[in-house]
Amino acid sequence: MAIVELYTDGSARDNPGRGGYGAILKYGNKEKELYQGFRKTTNNRMELLAVIVGLESLTREGLEVHVYSDSKYVVEAVNQKWVFGWVKKGFKNKKNPDLWMRFLDIYKKHHVKFHWIKGHNDHPYNERCDLLATEAADSRNLLIDEGYEAGGESKMFSD
Repeated sequence: MAIVELYTDGSARDNPGRGGYGAILKYGNKEKELYQGFRKTTNNRMELLAVIVGLESLTREGLEVHVYSDSKYVVEAVNQKWVFGWVKKGFKNKKNPDLWMRFLDIYKKHHVKFHWIKGHNDHPYNERCDLLATEAADSRNLLIDEGYEAGGESKMFSD
């Protein structure tokens, strides 16, 4: 089975502030870029959302996916299996439960391995994802990050 590579990055101006994510899916010689900006969000939310959107865009289930991210928040939460403990505890005192639950829904449909890469270290795909994320954050087409701006429980868990 061929491996799908997913490169991701997130950005937030002033954190919290305008933000965006960038992702590149690579399968063989095919590549697809994904990006979107939000009017108010956090860097960690955008880092995680980049992974989610990349996985959600896959058209088949059961794929082997290698995710490359410069976010220790995301990579370690999965590789150290912290997120699975957070679920058992109902995300008590944890940030971004809305996105983590969305992640877990798509994560279980594939065989996903996470790899941490150093950001801003001349890795071409990481640099491109960073550019996509920052340009999305600076664009005029900004969406509302409902999980962050909605208030209530999601506000308690914001970055």
